[in-house]
Amino acid sequence: MSTSGKSGYHHGDLRAALMEAAVEMLEQGETFSMRAVARRAGVSPTAPYRHFEDREALESAVAVEGFRDLKTALTEGRDAPSSATDLAENAVTYVSFALSRPAVFRLMFGNECDDTNDQRVQAAAELHELLSGAVGTVFPDADAPTLGTALWSLAHGLAFLHLDGKFAATSSEEVAARVRSSFDAVLSTHRGSGAATRDTD
Repeated sequence: MSTSGKSGYHHGDLRAALMEAAVEMLEQGETFSMRAVARRAGVSPTAPYRHFEDREALESAVAVEGFRDLKTALTEGRDAPSSATDLAENAVTYVSFALSRPAVFRLMFGNECDDTNDQRVQAAAELHELLSGAVGTVFPDADAPTLGTALWSLAHGLAFLHLDGKFAATSSEEVAARVRSSFDAVLSTHRGSGAATRDTD
């Protein structure tokens, strides 16, 4: 999703313009209403209702797009994880996504999930399956669902600890090093178990 900061409806795609306006408002800390989003997009107050039933539907659409973007970040231009090193690098990508798009990330995970929104449920499930599948590939003899939940919780917790200022995020290198060392500490117990292990150069 583009968040170029441009406002106004110029390109003929009303749905995309409304979602971009919503993200801009979120990133600027504004609590938005449908009327405010319409104003930011430069359309009439009733225009958003052509695509979204209410504000919650618009928020869910932004969350769905966020889940898809995160999945793309974890998969595009890289092979499927085959080692603990790869899992740690996926976690680095996960945390980096959160820090680069904090408002969208908080909307994706910080709000109660709309279980009535099939697209949002599916997008979240696809991300969960991606992460669990990667763990199962790297550690085939482990309880992949349980270990996957633990590692996702670790990455997710690190993301929010950085977002909330509990850990300093003075540079992307510092954040990445903290994520890698945390994964090293957890995954070290699986080394030598016959599963693929993290490289130790």
